Amino acid sequence: MPKGYHDRVAFVDLSTGRIWYESYGEAFWRKFLGGRALAAYLLLKHVPSGADPLGPENALVFAPGVLTGTPISGSGRNTVAAKSPLTGGYGDAEGGGFFGAELKNAGLDALVVLGRAAEPVYLHVEGGEVSLHPAFHLWGKDPLEVEALLKEAHGGQTRIAQIGIAGENQVLTANVIQDLAHFAGRGGLGAVMGSKRLKAVSARARKETLPAYHDPALLKELARRMAKERMDRAAGLVTMGTVGTVRPFNLRGVLPSHNFLDGYLEGAEALDGTSLDALGIRIGRDTCYACAIRCKQVVKIEGTGKYDVRPEYGGPEYEGLGALGSTCGVTDPYAVTKANTLCNQYGLDVIGVGVTVACAMEAVERGYLDDEGLGLRFGNGDALIAAIERLARKEGRLGELLAQGAKRLAEALGHPELAMQVKGQEVPMHDPRFKRALGVGYAVSPTGADHNHNLHDTAFAKEGRALKELRFYGEDFQPLPIEDLSEAKVRMLWTKTRERGFVNSLVMCDFVPWTPEEWQEALYAATGWRLSPKEMLEVGERTLQLTRLFNLREGISPEEDRLPERFFQPFRQGNPEAHLDPGAFQEGVRTYWRLAGWEGGVDPARLQALGLGEFA
Repeated sequence: MPKGYHDRVAFVDLSTGRIWYESYGEAFWRKFLGGRALAAYLLLKHVPSGADPLGPENALVFAPGVLTGTPISGSGRNTVAAKSPLTGGYGDAEGGGFFGAELKNAGLDALVVLGRAAEPVYLHVEGGEVSLHPAFHLWGKDPLEVEALLKEAHGGQTRIAQIGIAGENQVLTANVIQDLAHFAGRGGLGAVMGSKRLKAVSARARKETLPAYHDPALLKELARRMAKERMDRAAGLVTMGTVGTVRPFNLRGVLPSHNFLDGYLEGAEALDGTSLDALGIRIGRDTCYACAIRCKQVVKIEGTGKYDVRPEYGGPEYEGLGALGSTCGVTDPYAVTKANTLCNQYGLDVIGVGVTVACAMEAVERGYLDDEGLGLRFGNGDALIAAIERLARKEGRLGELLAQGAKRLAEALGHPELAMQVKGQEVPMHDPRFKRALGVGYAVSPTGADHNHNLHDTAFAKEGRALKELRFYGEDFQPLPIEDLSEAKVRMLWTKTRERGFVNSLVMCDFVPWTPEEWQEALYAATGWRLSPKEMLEVGERTLQLTRLFNLREGISPEEDRLPERFFQPFRQGNPEAHLDPGAFQEGVRTYWRLAGWEGGVDPARLQALGLGEFA
C-alpha cells in the first residue's frame, strides 16, 4: 500500500443498497494524487454521457487529497464533485472544516455515491467501511439539529457533510455544508445530493485507520514552521481574513455593484471588516483542521429581531459581502450578515444566490419581472432576505425562477444579457474589466466562472512572492501590468491554472501561504515521492484535460468559453480605466487554447503524454 493512502475507494449504489470497494495501486495514486484529479477521473468513468445531473445516473464524489488529514495547516479540505445541474458539465467545489480530514482518517481515499435512494438516507464511514442508514428523522431539519442527532448516534467526534433545505428542494445553487460553517459551495452539488435523497455523510476516524506516512517527523516540522511564521507570511489573513478587501476594492472603483453595472457603491465601506468589528457583528475567528491561520469569520447579532443571527453557521467572507451586499446594492451590514447566515443555514452558494438576486433586481427595475410585491430593488436589504427565503423553498413563481440560477432566470424573462454567468455559473466578486487575465480564466474554466483556480493579475504586477513562486516551474516570468493581456500574461495564466489543479489534488487551502517547494516537501513527507516541478504541473494539467473532455462529451462547446457582454462595457460608475477589450480577450482565449492543446478539441497526443491514453 502506498504511504499516505489507504488504497481504498468506496462505492455506494443507493438504488440497490450495494456497497463495494476498489483499489488502484501506487502508480495510479502518484498520477492523480486525489481531490480534483481523482474526482475528474472517477466522473469520466462512472457518469454516462448525457446523464441527467439530477437523475440517478449521476455520480457524487467526495475526494480528500493525499495531504488531507495530515497535521499541516491547510490540509483540512476535500473535493466534492458531480455533473453540475447548474452548468450541465463538470462540477466540483472544495469544502474546508474538519469533515474531509475525518473522512480520510476514517479509512477512505474517496467515496463515490451512485443511484438514487427510494427514501431519505445518510451514509456513515468508520473503520474503513461505509454503512447505509435511513434518514426520515433528518429530512427537513436544520443543519444544527442534524449535526446533533448524528453525533448522538455515532459519537461526539463524528464529522458531518450534509445538505440544507435548499439541497432537499434541488435548488440549483444549493451547496454541501461541512461542519455547519464550511461549504463546498459552487456548482449546485447540494442539489445533486438532494436528488439522490442523501441527507448527509458522516465520518469518524479511529487510530487504526489513520494512514501511514513516509516521514511523520517532517510533517510535524512543517506544521510547526507555519504556526511559528504565520504572522510574517499571512498577517492580513490572520487578523482580518478576506473581509478587509471591501473598502480597498470600492476605493479603487472595481467593487462589483448593481449586478456589475458599477464598480463603486456609495456607503459600501459599511460592509468592510473594520465596520463589522466596530458594530460588534464580528465576534471571533474560526479555523479548519490543523490550521494556524484561523481566517474564518464568526458573527453574532442579537436584540434586533429580524436581523438576529447565531454564530454556529459562520460569517460572511468577501465573496458573500460582495455578492449579497454591493452586487445587490445593499450596504446595511446587518441585512447582509443575515442574508449570508440564511444562505449558510439553508445550504446555498452565496455567490450564486447574490448574483441571481441582483439579476432579478435589475429585471424588476427594468420592468421585465413581477416581484410579487417583494420590493425587489437594488438596495433593499429586507427584500434580499425575503428573496432568499423564497428561493430556498421554491415558493411561488418568483421562488421557482430564483432557484434556477441567474442564467435560467434571465433566459426565462427573454433577457439573457442580464445574467452575469459563464457556462451557467455565476461570476465571483472579481471584475474581469479590472483583472483581464482572470477574465480569460473565467471563460476557459471547466466549472464556469471561478476565481479560485485562476490567476489574479494584481499579484503579478510587481516583483514579489507570487512571481518568485511561479518561476519555480521553469519559466522566467516578469512583472506585467494589471491591464496587460499579452501572450506572456496568458502563459502565466496557463502555468497558474495547472498549479491550482495540482494543489486542488493534494488537497490544500489557497489561503495558507506555502511555497511550491514546501508543497513538494510535504508530498515527499507523506508518500516518499519526490515530484519534480514538471511532474507537479502534469498532475494539474490532468485536471484540466479530463474536465475539458468531460465538458466536450456533455455538449459544452468551445464557443462557451466567453464572458457576458457587460464586461466589455465601461462601468456606469467606477474606475474609468477598467476596460476589457473584446479583441484582446478573444486573442487571450485562443492563446490559452493553443497552450492547452484545445484548438481542435483535446489533443490526443497530450493525453498520451499525460498517461491518459485510455481517454484518447
